[in-house]
Amino acid sequence: MSGLSQIVKAYDVRGTVPDQWDERVAEALGAAFTQLLNSTDEPGDAVVIGYDMRATSPGLAAAFAAGVRAEGRSVIEIGLASTDLLYFASGSLDLPGAMFTASHNPAQYNGIKMCRSGARPIGQASGLAEIRERAQALLDSGAARPAGEPVRPAERRDLLPDYAAYLRKLVDLSGIRPLKVVVDAGNGMGGFTVPTVLGDAALSALPLDIVPLYFELDGTFPNHEANPLDPANLVDLQRAVVEHGAEIGLAFDGDADRCFVVDERGEPVSPSAITALVAARELAKHPGSTVIHGLITSSAVPEIIREHGGEPVVARVGHSFIKAEMARTNAVFGGEHSAHYYFRDFWFADTGMLAAMHTLAALGEQSLPLSVLAGEYERYVASGEINSTVVDQAAAVAEVRAAYPEGVADEMDGLTLRFPDGAWFNLRASNTEPLLRLNVEAPTRERMVSLRDEVLGRVRR
Repeated sequence: MSGLSQIVKAYDVRGTVPDQWDERVAEALGAAFTQLLNSTDEPGDAVVIGYDMRATSPGLAAAFAAGVRAEGRSVIEIGLASTDLLYFASGSLDLPGAMFTASHNPAQYNGIKMCRSGARPIGQASGLAEIRERAQALLDSGAARPAGEPVRPAERRDLLPDYAAYLRKLVDLSGIRPLKVVVDAGNGMGGFTVPTVLGDAALSALPLDIVPLYFELDGTFPNHEANPLDPANLVDLQRAVVEHGAEIGLAFDGDADRCFVVDERGEPVSPSAITALVAARELAKHPGSTVIHGLITSSAVPEIIREHGGEPVVARVGHSFIKAEMARTNAVFGGEHSAHYYFRDFWFADTGMLAAMHTLAALGEQSLPLSVLAGEYERYVASGEINSTVVDQAAAVAEVRAAYPEGVADEMDGLTLRFPDGAWFNLRASNTEPLLRLNVEAPTRERMVSLRDEVLGRVRR
């Protein structure tokens, strides 16, 4: 089994089970997490724990809970949950939390997203490195509970109805025009949350005709990977939207904290356009507010934020960085190219469901089709994220930098080069996988394609 340095990433834990980590490691991480909480006088005497539909998630969560209790805190287990449901639990109960999920990664992976009370993020610089060191010390000393020892039951709470009711208060969909909505849950946690949030008559019926795709919870992902960022995983949704004559399609990733949107033609709507659309809606309610946007969202995003009277602030890629910047600036909203959307009204945490509801509201409050509505927020041509497996990532980035002396460089996160004609690209190493990620944007498709192919040629040489 690998050392913890291989599975403790920039802002979460992620690795294959059981070869990189197992229940013994999970317990050590639970104990280390609680030691950190105790050493910093974190309020409350409990930790809330949720998990996704992966086969290994319940066992890992139970072992983590044992580590928590061994360090003197009780556990509130919310059971099956989306990641944003765990953030709701942490925020509404004002307790630290841990979510067991590997998000969009394949079935053999699992992971943990940890937060302090109020859904405040924990990343490398805000406690995760210390958790790793404490857990490694416990493992090296043999202090962790032997694998297979019985685990006492935790307190159980069902917070799904409260989560749904809270989101419905933030975005009222009851008065919109009727919409047919195809939702692809990808066998992930969207299949658990969407029926209650968007379709539960007990919360009062909404004018939504939901067409479900792959709502069966299955951590082996038998239909397609639960990663809508890959265009191959949107094909079924795109086809279904057209076949059903739907006004919109929604695709959630495995832990349902991200949401991707497809218009009535089956064409993807860029996360940058959704960021700009939601930002405009939030700025209408909170004029003059700050809005955070990820480093590689479209140049249109800060333009539109300013046009609506807001103050755009750029942040590094990754949820712990975005959340920290939102808290620092008291931003009303934040959005990333990866379809993570963050809300001040949701404890500065990310929730794909709330972004989806804003998009449904914007569509249903007027008569135009989504393709026309979203077109108002699309100004440039983007490549989307392109991944390349590269042995020597640093050398590849250095070679690309040297090839474009005319570009203005920014190294906030990877390498960003901006050109006089408005074109730009970002090349950065993944925090969770052995990849270089490329994003390119330009005023015209011809310029985007040319720049994209030039950079990829150098990266993949």
